[in-house]
Amino acid sequence: MTRSKNVVELSERSREIFRQIVDAYVETGEPVGSRTLSRRLSVSLSPATVRNVMADLEEAGLLISPHTSAGRLPTAAGMRLFVNGLLEIGKLAEDERERIDSQCKTTGKSLEQLLEEALTTLSGLSHCAGLVLAPKTQVALKHIEFVPLGPGRALVVLVSDDGLVENRVLELPSEVTLSALTEATNYLNARLVGRTLDEARQQILEELESHKSQLDTLTTKVVAAGLATWAGGEKSGQLIVRGQSHLLDDVTALADLERIRALFSALETRENLLRLLDLTNLADGVQIFIGAENELFRVSGCSIIVAPYHNSREQIVGAIGVIGPTRINYARIIPLVDYTAKVVGRLIG
Repeated sequence: MTRSKNVVELSERSREIFRQIVDAYVETGEPVGSRTLSRRLSVSLSPATVRNVMADLEEAGLLISPHTSAGRLPTAAGMRLFVNGLLEIGKLAEDERERIDSQCKTTGKSLEQLLEEALTTLSGLSHCAGLVLAPKTQVALKHIEFVPLGPGRALVVLVSDDGLVENRVLELPSEVTLSALTEATNYLNARLVGRTLDEARQQILEELESHKSQLDTLTTKVVAAGLATWAGGEKSGQLIVRGQSHLLDDVTALADLERIRALFSALETRENLLRLLDLTNLADGVQIFIGAENELFRVSGCSIIVAPYHNSREQIVGAIGVIGPTRINYARIIPLVDYTAKVVGRLIG
């Protein structure tokens, strides 16, 4: 049985060879042989010496030898060792920083539009699938308004104390008048301002059922429809996934395709991923989950890099990140994820 070592236990020669194997793997996705390695090393070592070191690294559980090749690939444990102890994280390129800044602007955008654009930009820059967990709307409200869109339709606009603006289209009876929308707006603002929807909903529903509200029938329907539209929205943040096609870029075998399909199926159920993203609440900063370290990616052979973002009170309200192969370019993508999370948090705050 193999035992994975830590970086301290590896000799300088072993660290250098292991680093070169991982670098080559990230570049090509192919097993690396001793002759190729001996040419990449900064010091002169014979292929035989390199093979001996590779054998030791394989015995330590850091490398694996595919049956179709004499070369070696890093295991998930090897990638974790590399990320924790040998990875040199690069700096975010200025053009990438400018692209994120230019795409993530709040002017005229709802929260969902902001997150969608941030996610699309991150997915494009990283060439990975992007995911974002939108904030739970458990914040006090500042204003609510019903805006007429035409017969039988209105826009419900909610403004939170954090300054977030969210809106949804509401289907109403065609006979609902502008005065009913105005009265519903005034009624809800008197009861919702300074409270969360959860805190105020029960009181409002009880008033409507007991006819204490003194609202006419049409206005009561507007209020009830507005509450129903937002019911449950505060219980769990919305999960958005974009750029799944990037995960198919390196698929060359049918077995790989089946693993990616299994991942897509798991993402559609979303419960596992939400639990994984909840882990970002336990520690600040970028979190990295590699391959079999978590149940969701055990079959797919993928990794996730994710970072939380904060509201104006420095509370973690969501998370944004990417999903890619275990040979993801961690050094480049970690600062991409980190900066995008900071930009989103700054705009929300």
